Amino acid sequence: MIKSPVIHKRLFLGLLGGSLVVVALLAVGIWYLLFTPNRSPVYQVILLAMVSLLAGIMFLAACGLGGIVLTLLAARTFEPLQGPMGVAVNIFFPVVLALGRFLRIDPDRIKSSFIEVNNQLVQARHLSVNPGELLLLAPHCLQYSECPYKITVHVDNCRRCGRCCINDLLQLRDKYGFHMGLATGGTLARKYVREYRPRAIVAIACERDLTSGIRDSNPIPVLGVTNMRPCGPCYNTRVSLTRVEEAVKSFCGDKGK
Repeated sequence: MIKSPVIHKRLFLGLLGGSLVVVALLAVGIWYLLFTPNRSPVYQVILLAMVSLLAGIMFLAACGLGGIVLTLLAARTFEPLQGPMGVAVNIFFPVVLALGRFLRIDPDRIKSSFIEVNNQLVQARHLSVNPGELLLLAPHCLQYSECPYKITVHVDNCRRCGRCCINDLLQLRDKYGFHMGLATGGTLARKYVREYRPRAIVAIACERDLTSGIRDSNPIPVLGVTNMRPCGPCYNTRVSLTRVEEAVKSFCGDKGK
């Protein structure tokens, strides 16, 4: 299992449960309006449709939340719950962030909690892929800021001087044989996904980019590793090579060249 900083999974799960309660209260409010006197039949039909839609979404999301908790506890997947789990995460994630802002919780803490939940859900699937089917996506800000060599298009342009951790990541690539791409943003990351067609992805990024990347890459499983930002965001960032290698081994085991 990937060792990560202490991030409580309960934060994201608790906010997800709270989001369900908020939507349930909204549905109750609409239901109350439905029976308010002097409402036209058309208005009542619209309100009834809204209540029915919210009830259906809430039921699926509640099953999804239960599936997430069950998967985390059992460390294995339950196929019938995969759809509801996707509904819970994809539809309610914006509500989770909004509820977190209302409660004055740092969004990065929420996203870190989500990444940790995602990583454990992916690991619970016990996927095994060949190194050639794995893609490592790394952000360009890992490169030394004053390096004159452009490596976002061709990562092998790196001169491996050791001033940044790109050389270490390339050594991991050479050891295991996976594909590696250095991305400046989502567009280039998607280009690498189309080019290599991976069955699994290990992604290094900040909480914001990891969260959006994990959700955008669905159904490809992604293990996320947050970077370290000693000089601030997007500038001479670092990453734990141990955590990256653990993520690679989660997919590939000890398969190497």
